[in-house]
Amino acid sequence: MLITWAVVPTCLPLVRRRCHVCSADRFRASGKFRVNANHKVLDAWLLVLCTGCGDTAKLTIFERAHVRTVRPALLDRLHANDPALVPELLQDPVLQHRNRVSLDWDGAWRLDTGGSGHLDQEVIDVAVRFAARIPLRPVRLIADACGLSRAEVERLIGEGKVVSAIRLNGKVSGDFTFTLKR
Repeated sequence: MLITWAVVPTCLPLVRRRCHVCSADRFRASGKFRVNANHKVLDAWLLVLCTGCGDTAKLTIFERAHVRTVRPALLDRLHANDPALVPELLQDPVLQHRNRVSLDWDGAWRLDTGGSGHLDQEVIDVAVRFAARIPLRPVRLIADACGLSRAEVERLIGEGKVVSAIRLNGKVSGDFTFTLKR
């Protein structure tokens, strides 16, 4: 029997970036966008606020883009400060690379296991699904969901009682499956 676990974001992640005013290293998304037009060229930014001093910084969405290259639906969402657009843009690897930032997901996600009724079975097959690109260690997920210590999960992996097609000791941010034998 295949059991499905879901890794679900509970809030927006913090943005890791150094503040030039107070040297704090975390920003939170304000949910506001700034769009600037200069003739037929557009610039757009996502505004983020320093968690230390509240100073505003801008994350570039696009820069010096010709009006015709920007999708009208995206431009409408930017002008309307669409709150659903913020997580989409924050998780965009191109935006993260362009602005030299990363996301801090600590405390911004939860694991839905569907209850603990499956934990007493001898063998369980689990499919872990990610609702967002949240980098996590599978060892931590298995330990938290099964009520084990991380060292115990590491021992089970070493003994071949936790088996997966992916490396369970590193970080993953995409769907995977594993089998746990007790």
